[in-house]
Amino acid sequence: FNPAGAQQAAPPASAGGPPKPRVPSMPAIKLPSEESIVGRALRHNGALGQASFEKLGSGYGLRFSADGYQSENLTEPCVVDFGEAPVPVTPQGRPAGVPRYKLEASACPIVFDVLDGAFLVVEPAEPCVITAAACRIDPRGLWGPDARTLTSRSKEIEADRGKAERAVLEGYKALTAKSDPVEQRAIAREQAGFSSERERVCRDYQREGQVGYCASRLTEAKAASIRARLGLPEQKPERPRPPRPAVARPAAPPAVPTQ
Repeated sequence: FNPAGAQQAAPPASAGGPPKPRVPSMPAIKLPSEESIVGRALRHNGALGQASFEKLGSGYGLRFSADGYQSENLTEPCVVDFGEAPVPVTPQGRPAGVPRYKLEASACPIVFDVLDGAFLVVEPAEPCVITAAACRIDPRGLWGPDARTLTSRSKEIEADRGKAERAVLEGYKALTAKSDPVEQRAIAREQAGFSSERERVCRDYQREGQVGYCASRLTEAKAASIRARLGLPEQKPERPRPPRPAVARPAAPPAVPTQ
């Protein structure tokens, strides 16, 4: 207690004014790029069809062949090949936080998002009927590596998914913190629906139960989408550090024999 007549000095005011609000952040995530799929053989659900994303003189193109069923007999398989040369694709920006392209094919325009080592077809909304081939194809879903080649990468894929899951969780927390009650309820519904939507897309990917490749890539894409919605700065991919050069040590002098 202060003695009678003494005055207590007021605490000094902070020089910087009121504290700034905390900027929403997320853990570092693996952001996909076109380089991760250029020249790679990708298959629908890791098993059917054939796609290859190629560099062209002024952009990119896609070699594309899809498996389907005859439009008049949905039990008879058929194949639709979009040609030997890559079909040009048109960039559509990053509306979902990852590169998006449109395959300019009148018979079946395809819109897809580039993921890490795969791409996700988000349009058309319905299967395409290719009249000239009397074939019905449904290219929607994930086009990724042959599922038989993924078993050896299961630990790496599991680690990638764990990082992406944490990023998605922190991202939803940041979105909720900056939203009003109405938006918060919508975000909660979206967060709850993501798991079921991921299950629906990935249920047909081969060996998904053992490897979880499709779920890992879709979770990374969701994290990228949330990052874009938060307006976070573009994240540069981390470069592996080069190994340190070995330092030559002088040889020890020879031992002198004792008498």
